[in-house]
Amino acid sequence: MCRLRRIQRKSWQSSCDKDVLLNILGVLTDLLSLGTGRRIHYVISKGGSEALLQALISAARTEPPDPSILLPLLRLLARVGQKDRKFGIKVQKAEATDVILSLTRQNLGHHLNLTHCLWVLRVCASNVAAGTTLGINGAMELLFKVITPYSKQHIRTVRAAIEALAALLKSKSNSRQAVNRGYLGGLLRLYQDWHHNDVSNNYIYIRRGLLLCLKHITNIQLGRETFLGSRGMEILFTSVQDCLSCKNLDPIVTTVTQILRKCYPKEPLPLVTVRSSYSFPLPGNVKTERPCMGSEDDNESDSEEDMEKDLNKDDVEGKEEDYDLETDVNKLRSRPGLDRPEEELGQYEAMCPELSHDFQELDSESEEEKKSEDRSANLPSTSSHFIPSGNSVEDPNHRWRNQSGTEAGSDPQEKDFKASLQSSIKKEKCSRSLISEKREIVEAVQNANSYEEDPAKSHTFSPCPLPKEAPWYKKIFNPECEASIDPSSGVGSETTEIMTDLLEEHQGNIPFHSPHFYIARAKCTKSIPAYRDLAFPDFWGHQPPPHGTPMLDRHYGVQRDKVLDDVRRLIQPGDLIGRTVFDLDEPSHSSPGAPCCLTFFSKFESGNLRKAIQVREFEYDLIMNADVNTNQHHQWFYFEVRGMKLAVPYRFNIINCEKLNSQFNYGMQLVMYSVKEALQGRPRWLRAGHDISYYKNHYRCSAAAGGSLKGKCYYTLTFSIKFPHEDDVCYLAYHYPYTYSAMMSHLDVLEQSRNPKKVYWRQQALCQTLRGNTCPLLTITAMPESKKSDDLEQFYSRPYVFLMARVHPGESNASWVMKGTLEFLVSSDPIADLLRKCFIFKIVPMLNPDGVINGNHRCSLSGDDLNRQWLTPSSQLHPTIYHTKGLLYYLRSIGRAPLVFCDYHGHSQKKNVFLYGCSIKETLWQAGCMVDTAVITEDVGYRTLPKILDKVAPAFVMNSCSFLVEKSRESTARVVVWQEMGVLRSYTMESTYCGCSHGLYKGLQLGTQELEEMGSKFCLALLILHLKSFPCSKKVMAQAALLLDLEEEITITDRAQRCSPNNAETLEICWQ
Repeated sequence: MCRLRRIQRKSWQSSCDKDVLLNILGVLTDLLSLGTGRRIHYVISKGGSEALLQALISAARTEPPDPSILLPLLRLLARVGQKDRKFGIKVQKAEATDVILSLTRQNLGHHLNLTHCLWVLRVCASNVAAGTTLGINGAMELLFKVITPYSKQHIRTVRAAIEALAALLKSKSNSRQAVNRGYLGGLLRLYQDWHHNDVSNNYIYIRRGLLLCLKHITNIQLGRETFLGSRGMEILFTSVQDCLSCKNLDPIVTTVTQILRKCYPKEPLPLVTVRSSYSFPLPGNVKTERPCMGSEDDNESDSEEDMEKDLNKDDVEGKEEDYDLETDVNKLRSRPGLDRPEEELGQYEAMCPELSHDFQELDSESEEEKKSEDRSANLPSTSSHFIPSGNSVEDPNHRWRNQSGTEAGSDPQEKDFKASLQSSIKKEKCSRSLISEKREIVEAVQNANSYEEDPAKSHTFSPCPLPKEAPWYKKIFNPECEASIDPSSGVGSETTEIMTDLLEEHQGNIPFHSPHFYIARAKCTKSIPAYRDLAFPDFWGHQPPPHGTPMLDRHYGVQRDKVLDDVRRLIQPGDLIGRTVFDLDEPSHSSPGAPCCLTFFSKFESGNLRKAIQVREFEYDLIMNADVNTNQHHQWFYFEVRGMKLAVPYRFNIINCEKLNSQFNYGMQLVMYSVKEALQGRPRWLRAGHDISYYKNHYRCSAAAGGSLKGKCYYTLTFSIKFPHEDDVCYLAYHYPYTYSAMMSHLDVLEQSRNPKKVYWRQQALCQTLRGNTCPLLTITAMPESKKSDDLEQFYSRPYVFLMARVHPGESNASWVMKGTLEFLVSSDPIADLLRKCFIFKIVPMLNPDGVINGNHRCSLSGDDLNRQWLTPSSQLHPTIYHTKGLLYYLRSIGRAPLVFCDYHGHSQKKNVFLYGCSIKETLWQAGCMVDTAVITEDVGYRTLPKILDKVAPAFVMNSCSFLVEKSRESTARVVVWQEMGVLRSYTMESTYCGCSHGLYKGLQLGTQELEEMGSKFCLALLILHLKSFPCSKKVMAQAALLLDLEEEITITDRAQRCSPNNAETLEICWQ
């Protein structure tokens, strides 16, 4: 066949015989009409395009041109040209553009010939350069003659002309020419004619072709301005209303929506400045406005082409690309070194008291320790947890003032915490005795059904009636009463009584949660705005729902409908209210408590809502606050809303999101907490919201508001919610909140509930943050069994595991995973007990307390992403990173570098839980590097832990893991600890905000219970890693044999024990 084609091409180029030429064309037509596109690509590779063009030029020179030759030639050129990416260039080289145009002009009156010419013209115009040349030579004028005026005659020719025109208008030069010659208005009128006359929808392709012409013209600024001046927005918006009910017209609706979104007049956010409402003076001469690096999945382009993605491709998730893999082998190799004088490391010896502890307390056992042991015997092993004593009643007042006259932000030293705790308990007891006789208990609130939950199946606390006439009830649910409080007047007796009444309603059976501890810790927490209010969910507590929540099914076209609804504001502004109801910057400008208006609030720990604008009666635009000392990183939100009506869908639009895409487009929901639900025995954050969509909007960052961010694009997260109760107080958040005060009070409960005879626990201050909050450092391991030298030696020689979390404040899921890890480590579970005997755990549960407290998403108060500061952290600006790295340096200097290092994170673009690790070979292989990796030795033990997790943790997916080292990640904790500390198993553990696409939880959104489970399963995986990869005593092996199915979970046979512990690759083979 190939040989025949060569002979045919030669004959065709040299022969003028008409019959031979027709025979060749016929054979080629038959060959290329059958089979796959591979035949066409083969013809192209052998110069078929050039040969066909030369034949066309020769045939066109014949006077008159023979249509019997021209028509098959043109058909072949159109077919081959569609597959040839360089066809436009070849046309120019062959100087065939004039020939094609000439043939088109000659056949204006012969519609069959004209149609064939237009097909080739369209293919030629697909190349921008060739299209520009055609435009200069008058191609557009020619095409406009064909398509105007409106006529249903010669439909095939009209369609070909419109498609050719759309291809030509991809050239910006042609688009400018079309605008200058008035073609845009003509296209709009022509589209209207076709829209009105195509009643039966028989000519959808022609209508869409005209829309594509408009779409290409409006890619340029001049085109958009002319489109607006020609009332294009009104014309297309009005016409598309007739198409929404017919799914066959979706191609038209989609294209119209793209044009409308693109041409919507750009405007700045309704803010004076996008810089954060909060600022903090930095030490030294450092400017408070500091540029921040983008997040791990930020790589934004502002080109207009970004808007042209099909809005209905809802099932396609964005995939990360390895665009900056490190290929320099020297940079990938371990390079131990210090970023500070060696003598500074001595200060970290005090952070390892376990290495010098003499354990004198083992000689005697006090009554208090016996009680502690008895108490901890009831400490549950995994999913069920220790319940604090009767004093752990928590304060639920949605946001009551702190009881003490001390301003929020007082010194968080332990003595202040203990004083606050004692004061809280004492006042509560005193008030309780005075009020117990006056309590008013009336019938429960009607309509107490929980939202999206079957009350009959739900485990709830004892039903708690809500006394509507009680002062504290009015205080919570009556905005007028709340508004009467003077923020500067401190807290009076009424507030104390209200708080006490609410504390008495608390059932005290939320695992590992003490309201008194929370209140005391919150009083010691220092914030920039000096918070005086507590959010109800944070101190009342959260209990996971009894069942998982499926990922939200996205209704077809929901994003399109939301965009059209936004356009309606511009086209039909009659029902717009435009009233500011909450403003963090200018409280006097807001109108809280107005009729038919929700009330918003966010000035509490981890809260983030800057402004709320009532657009329509049941629709609000919301604006998030930037990270402190920055003008970016808008993602985390957490705010209170009250005054809602029952069973009314409220629409909320968060209009200053920054990421290009979000899991909100793929089944993720935000979370909501209802105060009334909590008071009725269901205190829980639940996934909520419907009609959720995330898309680029028309807001841009102006030079005045954003400085260097001028032109930055913003995205809208829109969702609708039906609140479960009338006049409720609800909280909405990006993800399950976990505050600094919650973490500190959780540590207090864990310390009090542990068994001190079994659990070695030390909580120290790693350092003070910029704002003066303590960053805690935990040491957890098993107490030695006795003071015998063998037992002490085993204690001192245990390998280290270093864990940390929450370097990024908005990644609250990382804290929930860490919570699960901590609760498991101090539990009485026999596996936890064995694990403590195998390792010493160094844990920094919250690396960025200031960011968490002040509602940041990404940065610390310095305005820096702390996970990009590990190469050269500043002791002044990044104290938590500086001292964490210093402690790791110290451990390495004494020969005790961690066996495993893991930094807990959250991921906004991917599903499942997975690890990022570091591998030289995998990085070079993925990058296609020519370096001989056979001479590069690498221990493959870094893959063992994720393989174990894939087997034991339901939410973990090995296939989602990556072990590539990218240039843009060289300053992250994972890479620096791997390179500078020489830690082979250095990981970032990423937990999705959304849910799982594989395994047991496939199709479900992850809740706090699943996140905590992930933390405990990580501990189990560490134990299995130790048992299978390192020498263990017979005693430990015997204990493990009783707890684990060694034949399935791990295969530690005599053969594996004979493997060298230093050869992880051999161990990997043994395990397989």
